[in-house]
Amino acid sequence: MNVNDTIIEIQAPSPGESIKEIEISKWLVKNGDYVKKNQIILEIESDKATLEICAQESGIISIKVEEGKKIKVGDVLCSINTSVKKSFSKKNKMTSPSSIIDSDSDSDSDSDSISTSTSTSTSDYASPSDYASPSARKILKEKNILSKNLKGTGKNGRITKIDAIMANSNYKNKFNRSYVTKRLSNIRRKISERLVNVKNKTAMLTTFNEIDVSKILELRNKYKEIFNKKHGIKLGIMSFFTKACVKALQKYPDINSIIDNNQKNIINFNFCDISIAVSGPKGLLVPVIRNAELLSLKEIEIKIKYLAQKVNNGKISLDDMEGGNFTITNGGIFGSMLSTPILNPPQSAILGMHNIVERPIVIKGKIKIRPIMYVALSYDHRIIDGRESVCFLLYIKNILENPIKNLICGKKNIIKEFEL
Repeated sequence: MNVNDTIIEIQAPSPGESIKEIEISKWLVKNGDYVKKNQIILEIESDKATLEICAQESGIISIKVEEGKKIKVGDVLCSINTSVKKSFSKKNKMTSPSSIIDSDSDSDSDSDSISTSTSTSTSDYASPSDYASPSARKILKEKNILSKNLKGTGKNGRITKIDAIMANSNYKNKFNRSYVTKRLSNIRRKISERLVNVKNKTAMLTTFNEIDVSKILELRNKYKEIFNKKHGIKLGIMSFFTKACVKALQKYPDINSIIDNNQKNIINFNFCDISIAVSGPKGLLVPVIRNAELLSLKEIEIKIKYLAQKVNNGKISLDDMEGGNFTITNGGIFGSMLSTPILNPPQSAILGMHNIVERPIVIKGKIKIRPIMYVALSYDHRIIDGRESVCFLLYIKNILENPIKNLICGKKNIIKEFEL
């Protein structure tokens, strides 16, 4: 921010160290508006996030850059004239007697013009009998459709009842064929580029399985009230899936890896940074839970809520989203039954969760009703073999279908995991 007497210039900030260029996403005020100090006046976009810019002082704003333009970090976005104070004078003044008289006379003339217009247009709707049939003429008059704009299909070009009905139908439908063109946001363009690169530069495959989540739901229902009361957050199922993925990544380390930029080496990570896909106002973002292998179920739930709030409030930063070794996305919250999630580059695998539906399954020769979730693992076949991917997903299934034994390591550890 530069100050020169009463004129303040607001410059484009840097969203991150590696970012040199930003795009003007949306002005929230108009040129010449009076803005207040700390009022949000502008949204800017980088490759990964949207940032809000606030007015540094109160005054009249002068916008220097239009929406959709790309500028460099440090360029002037706008200036504010702080010498101008907002006027609170009343806009609506009392009407003088003369203005009332003028208004009345105008009203009379308007009435005359309306009457003239009506009488003139009547002949357009009530067409001569040789051009429109009586039934057609009635419909056209009721629907205010000009007969001179129609081409009849009857004898000698006469407008029939069917012509009038079709004209009315077309007249109504024409208002439902509009469309709106919106500029593709900088974030959406970047996502598009990344997704296309994934399809073109990886050997992506997907394997599927199903999980009986009845044991998880029993645990959740049993402890959710006391958990919420003590920690102030809801106990969900995402923490169970996150911790199960951590254990599976530790057992199958090649899935916790990436191919380097030279496409010659595989980098294996000894830690588990889990990206969690969160839907927000600006689209689907993937903040990272770092070192998830060190966290309890309670700590994972707190992390997820914290990151989700930042996404929904538009406060998520690049640092929150950078990195990540493995991604979990839950389309089930929107009702998805099954999907093939696409890789989050440069990661080598992503787990897709889906909705929970009661389904009939066979258990020891008997049909039982169980809450079942279909899960999908998309993976890069350049690093991960089919056998390894199937075993990885099966391992997650076995953990989650007996969470007390395989995830919490016994009933004695439940209190510790939930910190109740």
